[in-house]
Amino acid sequence: MIGPLPSFDVALVLRVGGDVVYSHGDVGRVFPIASVTKPIVAWSLLVAVDRGLLSLDDCAGPEGATVRHLLAHASGLPFEGRGPVAAPEKRRIYSNEGFDVLGEVLAQATGVSVAQWVRQEVFEPLGMGAADVPGSPAHSGVASASDVSLFGAELACPTLVSAPLAALAGISQFPALAGVVPGYGRCNPCPWGLGLEIRGEKVPHWTAPDASPRTIGHFGQSGSFVWADRDLGAAVAFVGAEPFGLWHHENWSALNSELLRLAREHA
Repeated sequence: MIGPLPSFDVALVLRVGGDVVYSHGDVGRVFPIASVTKPIVAWSLLVAVDRGLLSLDDCAGPEGATVRHLLAHASGLPFEGRGPVAAPEKRRIYSNEGFDVLGEVLAQATGVSVAQWVRQEVFEPLGMGAADVPGSPAHSGVASASDVSLFGAELACPTLVSAPLAALAGISQFPALAGVVPGYGRCNPCPWGLGLEIRGEKVPHWTAPDASPRTIGHFGQSGSFVWADRDLGAAVAFVGAEPFGLWHHENWSALNSELLRLAREHA
């Protein structure tokens, strides 16, 4: 069995080439996914960009900020609150507020609610049958490990977003910016793509110590994560019954080392 694993209920899925090569727990049970909502909503927004409904360079949020700034946590908005605490492109400030603004922009551009747009453009095409975004596009998502792993497989081998835009999503935007990864501390630089955290050279980090710097993904304070390695065609989803805490901080990296080893064996 892959480990370490906690005493509380968790579920995880590893996919390589889209196929499940390892799973643990009740992969159909629905859990809150907190900030893993962000990359899902961001991906749906990129679908809208591909369709010409909006542009990454459209003005959005504080003066001087754009959709791109909001996706990359570079708009100057704080974690919560509409008043900016920095000018755009000065700091990487992890911001729930920025994603709430993006939700408003997306709803206006598409003419439907964020929940409906994400459902029809991401969840339904990928077969994420139990997933939903019932509230804030920053943190309200719920999904099973199976659902999140299907999204991870999409990040690893994109089908819903054009190849150039999917590639751009995995490249750090405003790459010189320093910032804080919640729960792990300040990183300089702190690479972030279009709604996707980029592994880079961050230490400490929740992914494996030997993970590719190009690894993309996100974790949530509900005790959830998704990551994808496009070079391996691999993705992992983890959800659970306990919010992010000491066990997650101390064990996720080791768990991901084991999962990465298994992914490499199957790649």
